[in-house]
Amino acid sequence: MISVFDLFKVGIGPSSSHTVGPMRAAAAFVTRLTDDGLLEDTHTVRVELFGSLGATGRGHGTVDAVVLGLLGAQPDTVDPDTVPATLAEVADSGRLTLGGRHPVPFSADADVVLHIGVTLPHHSNGMRFHALGANGATLLEREYYSVGGGFVLDEDEIGTAGPGHAVPVPYPFTTATELLALAASTGLSVSELVLANERALHPGRDVQADLMTIWQAMQQCVRRGMAGTGVLPGGLRVRRRAAALRAKLDVESDDRDPLVAMDWVALYALSVNEENAAGGRVVTAPTNGAAGIVPAVLHYCRDFVPGFDDDAVVRFLLAASAIGVLCKTNASISGAEVGCQGEVGSACAMAAAGLVELMRGTPEQVENAAEIGIEHNLGLTCDPVGGLVQIPCIERNAVASVKAITAARIALWGDGSHHVGLDTAIKTMRDTGADMAEKYKETSLGGLALNVVEC
Repeated sequence: MISVFDLFKVGIGPSSSHTVGPMRAAAAFVTRLTDDGLLEDTHTVRVELFGSLGATGRGHGTVDAVVLGLLGAQPDTVDPDTVPATLAEVADSGRLTLGGRHPVPFSADADVVLHIGVTLPHHSNGMRFHALGANGATLLEREYYSVGGGFVLDEDEIGTAGPGHAVPVPYPFTTATELLALAASTGLSVSELVLANERALHPGRDVQADLMTIWQAMQQCVRRGMAGTGVLPGGLRVRRRAAALRAKLDVESDDRDPLVAMDWVALYALSVNEENAAGGRVVTAPTNGAAGIVPAVLHYCRDFVPGFDDDAVVRFLLAASAIGVLCKTNASISGAEVGCQGEVGSACAMAAAGLVELMRGTPEQVENAAEIGIEHNLGLTCDPVGGLVQIPCIERNAVASVKAITAARIALWGDGSHHVGLDTAIKTMRDTGADMAEKYKETSLGGLALNVVEC
């Protein structure tokens, strides 16, 4: 089983697959060197980035993430405010201390190679790490794959069951059909089923308390995003708008406007994704590129839904994670693999399901809301302008947050019966991603990314 804490992870921006994953892979490579007794013999390291990582590696922060990972940093603990100085020190000194223990000469420009148009066979987000001895001989060579949402597989794990926990759980499910059957046979809600599984996966862990920590991290990200001003890094000079929008809403919002709640939802999503684009601390939900949707809808619940409390947050996140697990297991949450339908589409479905669960909807209504969220994001391409997680990503999160609320409300007005099941929608997302041209899957070589440059 994939855990709720695998889907909701604290990391840094701008991308879970291109920043969080490569940082974890680089750190894992150094750990492997250490475990094999090769660290002290390493004279130089070399990194190759393939596929989408090679095409957008600089704009997505992949090169910087690799450097940080080789230094021993982890995405959940590294301080985003110290990252620029750390990278500057490596660049100025021409040296990198592997794992914080063993210095080697290093130049990001020379030692990190971006292969454009070349993909490793197993996944479009492939990396190859080399450790060389003093005589230039290879001491260790390993391939890693960033498969979306910060999940990383090494070359030995490709073809296995993939990321997850090989621990028996009381209510295993791999499809929405199985999930609904469990709910019917036990009388438990979706969140209650997932909570029981989480307690089996993490004996002794206070699951509810740790989910509240995730919620606190989401709120902190929103606050930082609403305080940020100026332009985002990367050369497009995209202006941060959340702070100005917050100021306008504080003064000009009219409670008599029936859509004022949607203005606040948009603000929350923009705040998260501007913070993500700036390299700040975010929660993958299930990815960084789609990190604003679940927090925005949770903030909507906090501000506009009666009866909001800690228990509501826990039920929301547990139900949302059930949908994320289904998307991850049966399709993909990687924009480089299936386009943005796998990122924003999955997040929209997760948030819609969480909202229905929070409002005490039935398991059938939860599944219906998730299906609506997926169905109406099918075919969504991933074509970030300039290889940056800014245009169209930031606004796309705001639009999808409103769409998630709409999906939940449609489902709650019904009785849970509908024509297209969630399993069918997820399979269609997978099939559509397979049919989608590669240039529309996080390469910045087609669609909006190409046309904006041409204009």
